[in-house]
Amino acid sequence: MRIVHRHHWDLTPRAAIALQERLRGKVVVSPLPPLGAGALVAGTDVSYDKHSDRLFAAVVVLRLPDLEIVAQATAADSARFPYVPGLLSFREIPPLLACFRRLRMQPDAVLVDGQGLAHPRRFGLACHLGWLLELPAIGCAKSILCGTFEKLSERRGAAAPLLHRGETVGLAVRTRAGVQPMYISIGHRADLAGAAELVLRCAARYRLPEPTRAAHILGNQLRLAMVAQLPAALHGRSESLPDGR
Repeated sequence: MRIVHRHHWDLTPRAAIALQERLRGKVVVSPLPPLGAGALVAGTDVSYDKHSDRLFAAVVVLRLPDLEIVAQATAADSARFPYVPGLLSFREIPPLLACFRRLRMQPDAVLVDGQGLAHPRRFGLACHLGWLLELPAIGCAKSILCGTFEKLSERRGAAAPLLHRGETVGLAVRTRAGVQPMYISIGHRADLAGAAELVLRCAARYRLPEPTRAAHILGNQLRLAMVAQLPAALHGRSESLPDGR
């Protein structure tokens, strides 16, 4: 699939912060388009090798409502940007873009393992990737980068605003009864209510929604295979299954 927007990636942390400040005005907050039967939802994740600077990215596309995997792509790369809190997208997006380029179909929405507007500069990984792809994108994080929320009930679907500096930047949403919530925020071309609803539709059995969970599993498989230098390593592999579209 085509990457719509581009910018240089050879940036210092100071230049990256300046770019975030400039691009956050590009984020579109709008109702999430209706996603009925047959809609395609992609999940993204990046796995790290703790012994090197290698990154292992995965994108998995699932079809609603049964969450069947219809396409997947992987890519491995060396980190081109240092680890700096709040600037994760500059490390992870280059290999993720390589995955999206290998896809033979365009998803209708993207769930990102990271933050969207729930970011100190309101331009987390989901905002950055959503703008580059010009697709509806939702941040679906396992932990909080900024903000606080009131106590939630233990029931599945319970939600509370995630507040930062007096602004609602996301929602804490319990995707499974009795487990820690996920932290949902707008990335691009989405609204908070629609984002939470889609995440719950995709989190049928586990705390993580199935698209990002599948991407997490695939990225770890790639990392283990390549680090072990197995003949069947998945480096650069792209696989598409019949999607009926």
